[in-house]
Amino acid sequence: MSNKLCALVIGHKKNSPGAVNKNFNLSEFDFNDELSIRIENEIKSVNITRVYRSLYKDLPNEINILNPDFIISLHCNAFNEVSSGTEVLYYHKSKKGKLMANILQKQLLDCLGLKDRGIKPRTTEDRGGYLLKYTNAPCVISEPFFIDNDSDLSIAKANIICLTHAYINAIEEISKI
Repeated sequence: MSNKLCALVIGHKKNSPGAVNKNFNLSEFDFNDELSIRIENEIKSVNITRVYRSLYKDLPNEINILNPDFIISLHCNAFNEVSSGTEVLYYHKSKKGKLMANILQKQLLDCLGLKDRGIKPRTTEDRGGYLLKYTNAPCVISEPFFIDNDSDLSIAKANIICLTHAYINAIEEISKI
């Protein structure tokens, strides 16, 4: 086991669950909560700490107290029930964040085979930018698919084992940089 610590942040929270697929009655929080448990149970070479947020403004400090080596925040995109694809967000000034985003993006694309929406630099003002900027360790926000798109969600659900291993492979690779 490596001494590296990855903070795995479950996006949103139980009483504010993020995006929801109404046809599957599945929220972003519930999908990623289950996924995070799978990752934590199966990973062997990196220490994982799951992080559940209380208030968004407090999240960076809650993570910083844990002193992780790097951070991955689990999310799902949503827009208009038609948009599709995979993207990973990183802080625009973080070289390691960009490297982490590339590693994770490749793993997610290889698993899900959805449209490559690319890695996306974010500033403080952008969606997710607050978390990306104010954590001490490099951080990325994963958006592997659009949860409000029935096809994207069906692909993710059918490939949950592959998706789990895509995150594990990325976390293990990131722990070596």
